[in-house]
Amino acid sequence: MTIRHFAIISALALFTGMMAIPNSNRRGMDQQSFFSDTTITTVTPNTNEVTIPDGSVVDEVVWVVGDEPILRSDIEMMRMQGMAEGVNWGRNPDCAIPEQIAVQKLFLHQASIDSIEVTENEISRGIEQQINRWIDVAGGREKLEEYRKKTINEMRAELHDDFKNQLLIQQMKNKIVEHVKVSPADVRTYFRSLPQDSIPFVPMEVEVQLLVRTPRVKQEEINRVKDLLRNYTDRVTKGETTFSTLARLYSEDPVSARAGGEMDYTGRGYLDPAFANVAFNLTDPNKISKIVETEFGYHIIQLIDKRGDKIKCRHILLKPKVSMEEIDKASHQVDSIANDIRAGKFTFEEAASYLSEDKDTRNNQGLMTNNTGESMTSRFQMRELPTEVARVVDTMKVGEISQPFQMINSKGKTVVAIAKLKSRTDGHRATITEDFQVMKNVVLNKEREKTINNWVSDKIKHTYVRMSDRYKNCDFKYKGWIK
Repeated sequence: MTIRHFAIISALALFTGMMAIPNSNRRGMDQQSFFSDTTITTVTPNTNEVTIPDGSVVDEVVWVVGDEPILRSDIEMMRMQGMAEGVNWGRNPDCAIPEQIAVQKLFLHQASIDSIEVTENEISRGIEQQINRWIDVAGGREKLEEYRKKTINEMRAELHDDFKNQLLIQQMKNKIVEHVKVSPADVRTYFRSLPQDSIPFVPMEVEVQLLVRTPRVKQEEINRVKDLLRNYTDRVTKGETTFSTLARLYSEDPVSARAGGEMDYTGRGYLDPAFANVAFNLTDPNKISKIVETEFGYHIIQLIDKRGDKIKCRHILLKPKVSMEEIDKASHQVDSIANDIRAGKFTFEEAASYLSEDKDTRNNQGLMTNNTGESMTSRFQMRELPTEVARVVDTMKVGEISQPFQMINSKGKTVVAIAKLKSRTDGHRATITEDFQVMKNVVLNKEREKTINNWVSDKIKHTYVRMSDRYKNCDFKYKGWIK
């Protein structure tokens, strides 16, 4: 079985401590970084174990949870990362670290049993956000590649499985706590009992409105992309090469390209509608689809298999390039709109409603919405905003309209935008009247944490666990590990 080493997202995670499993071969850049992994080939020891001096062992299986092994190298890498980030384990790290890893194995195991799935789009979106954070920290794409000694595409490929498992774990946790609720009375009762200095501090929050224009792609560029895809189809049809080879070489979907364009079994609802309509109508694995246009670009698709209401296929994605001429034209357009707003010809809200090409904000007068998982709100902490937006609004005054700036939207396309800072709330101690949702989330998370802890305790009782003798004297957080 291939053993994956997952990345640490942060020292403190939602509900139950560490959210992710450690990743081998990591180098510290920032506290939310994910780093490359190394697959280690191991031999599972038989029941007649031979005692080997610690110094002579390169790596070994020290725990088994269900059918998932935990390597000594997993534990050491998590320890090293914790030291780099100043993590306080609160107890003996020799016991706390393997237990944290084992808990994540329980979530992944149950996610598999419950057939929980995540889409390639979700994985890709998370990877791109992380890559963009790294680029900001490093000071540019070239500096990041130089620092990590890898190309951006190589980094994307290495992050894939880490992000997939992170999302699976979080979805499993969400499923476990989906019925946990708290009432307004619960919130008031909890906060009445808190000392003043224990009331949560709410960081500065902002409300931001956007007006977005998408630079037009020239027809000759679209024709160029389509001609390339037709050429790929011809080459595969004539037997000159394989679809997988071309996908690895040329596809601009970084997630699937490394697997020869191959996607996991996926339901129709998880795919772009235009893509799904063509993919689900394919019947012959030896045929290649017509060219399909989606929000992400242009595709050709090859069927691999159908299983019930799910499809497994390969695809090649090419994205038409936007010229600087068109970007400049869009910048002039939004700059002219901004000047008209400043001159009082119409309001930002009116302009966003009628002139913005961002469907996510246009129907809300340009106001960005923040899906926190618990609720939808228009308030963002600065770290929650897209990097390009946060950089622009950081120094703006309330009511001010920004100069035009470029950003990458959720579909990976270059757009030009102007922003208006609608409101700014300075950091402060939460109050029941102004920050009820913040307070509710604190109480709700405590109740969810109890539910998660109870679930883990019960899951341990029904899961096969074996560990090396050196761990059997540990004071674990959860009882039942030692059978």
